[in-house]
This record gives sequence, structure tokens and C-alpha cells, in this order.
Amino acid sequence: MFFYIDESGHTGTNLFDDSQPIIYYGVLSSKRNLDALGNERFPKLREKLGVQRLHANQLGNGKLIPIVNDLLCIQREFDIRFDLYRVIKADHAVIAFFDQVFDQGMNPAVPCASYWTPLRYVLLVKLAWLFDYELLKKAWEARIDLNSRRANETLKTVCKELRSRAGSLPDKRSIQIITDALWLVEKNPDEIRYNAKSKNELLQITPNIIGFQCVMHGIAMRLKSHSLPASRIVVDQQIQFNKAQRTLSEFFQRISQARKLPAYLGPGLPELDFSGMPEIPITFESSVNVPGLELVDIYLWVFKRFMEGKSLANELRSIIEPQLEKGFTDEISLNGIKKRWTPFFTDLPEPTTEQEKRLGS
Repeated sequence: MFFYIDESGHTGTNLFDDSQPIIYYGVLSSKRNLDALGNERFPKLREKLGVQRLHANQLGNGKLIPIVNDLLCIQREFDIRFDLYRVIKADHAVIAFFDQVFDQGMNPAVPCASYWTPLRYVLLVKLAWLFDYELLKKAWEARIDLNSRRANETLKTVCKELRSRAGSLPDKRSIQIITDALWLVEKNPDEIRYNAKSKNELLQITPNIIGFQCVMHGIAMRLKSHSLPASRIVVDQQIQFNKAQRTLSEFFQRISQARKLPAYLGPGLPELDFSGMPEIPITFESSVNVPGLELVDIYLWVFKRFMEGKSLANELRSIIEPQLEKGFTDEISLNGIKKRWTPFFTDLPEPTTEQEKRLGS
């Protein structure tokens, strides 16, 4: 199978740019090589629009309409699938704080069940409620500060403020767990290893690389569902993150080849499954004269505008409709976590009389 990957909304470590609150990854896949379109059809499309490259942000609604029928024809002929992944940047800052500060392996004040069972998501959502915009920015600033002494001082300030707010939570057990965990971090910030220690480590915690993990898992799902190997995986060239993306893909490949999977995280938690990861290396190319990258750029632009409720020509909506049942989508966000886990907790059975007696003894 052939895969073409593009992203939108990149701001690096700046998670609080109001104009780019979400980073998107679009993945276009086909059993056929879309590079074949470059021989004849795509030069004609570029010529029709009078451009050197099909770049949706520059073309806009008006200039894309004349080639909609061509795009739909290509979609049908090549049986194109479009997958979309999103990371809500501010939510990523909360999740990153929780994963570091409340990791039971590093913070012994956190009960095992509060981190290694689905109760972690309950605790995460309650912790998120304690943050406001400015305090969350401060927590993230400490996370990306390469100066550990300064980062630890900021972290201590954040923990102290969160502790002062914890009393507003509705249940005593959550208050106890959160305040105990934060108190330990205030007293021993070095033990948590909260901040990134190098530029390379800094790249690994950006939404770009977190979102790219979703991309790699999505490609593995596609390969497994079609029982086919990957023939080509092309990522739009971008100097800052391509090296980290390659490192991540190679890491996933090694884990997959070790066949020690799926990995068990804890009771009731999803298993980590890296099986089916592509065996070929990903490549990075400029979208100039790479039809697959030009196509995924258009799809991503259309879907992004649709999801954000921005102006989108009716003709372009016809690109979306065939993908509603074909495409994968995933989102890293607090709302996504709530939607995924609320049914789990809602459907839990009430404890039996015998279980209640055991719990009380």
C-alpha cells in the first residue's frame, strides 16, 4: 500500500497560539501508486489552474471547484482512503503534566490503582478541572525549560497552586490523592524528571510527534485490515520534525519485529499493540511534483475547514462524503478521553453485598 502524510497547525512547542489550537495529521492511502498520476493527469490539473503545485491554502474554495470532478474520479479509480488525526494542544499540556507528575512509577504518593487502571482517566479529568489558562501555560513552560533548576522552581509553584484549589473537588478521595501527589513533587521535584533535558527530548514531547504516533498506528491498522505490506510511505518534508518522525517510526518497527506484543499496561487499560508496523523506512519529500502529497494537502484542507465550521464550497463537500465510512479518525484531547471512558464507568455493575462486606472489612 502507498501512504502520503501531511500536517497542519504546526506551532512546535508553542501550545497556546490562539490561531492554531489544534495540530492535524492527514494520511492518504491507496493500494495503487499515486505517483503514477504525475505522468499525465496532474500536470493537466496544474495547467488548468495555472499553478506549479496544487496547494489548497493558496487555491482556496474558488480555484479548487474546477477540479472537483477530477479529484472525485481519482478517488474512485484509486480507491483512496483518508484518515485524520488531531491533537488539541492545550489538552496535551494537561495530559503531559499528569503523565509525568502522577506516574506511579516515579511518584509513590499516587496509589497504584489510580494510575494503572482506568481510574487514571477519572483522576486526569479532575486534575484538568483545577487548571486555568495561565497556570496551564506555566506548567508547560516548566515542561519545555531545559534549565532544570528553573523548571523545578516553576513546577513547585504550579503544584502549590493546584493544591490550594484541590479542595474544590467534589470527593474527598480525589482531594487526598491529588494533594498527596502534588505535595511530594513540591518537596522532591528532581525525582519526577519533569522537564525535557535536551533539544531531542523536547521534540519528542511536542504535539507533532505525539500526533505522529497516531499516524503510525493508523498505518499499521490499514496494513493489517488489507493484509498488505507498505510499498511507500511519504511524509511532507519539514526540517524541524522529520528526523524525530523517522526515529519514532524506526522505534515502532523494532518493537513490532521483536513480537513481544501486545504490551499489558494494567487491569482494564487498552493493550499497547505495535504489530503490523510498516517494515519499510518512511521517506520525506517536497510536495512539488509528488501527486500523493498534493492530494493529501487538499484533503486535509477540506476536512479541516469542514470540522472547524469554516466556509467550504458545497462542491468540495462531495470529497468528504465517500470518506465518512472509509476513513479512520482519532483525537488526543480531554473530550476524547471523556467520550471513550464515560460509557465504561457508566456501565460498571453495582458491587454485590458480598463485595461491599469485603471492602468494608
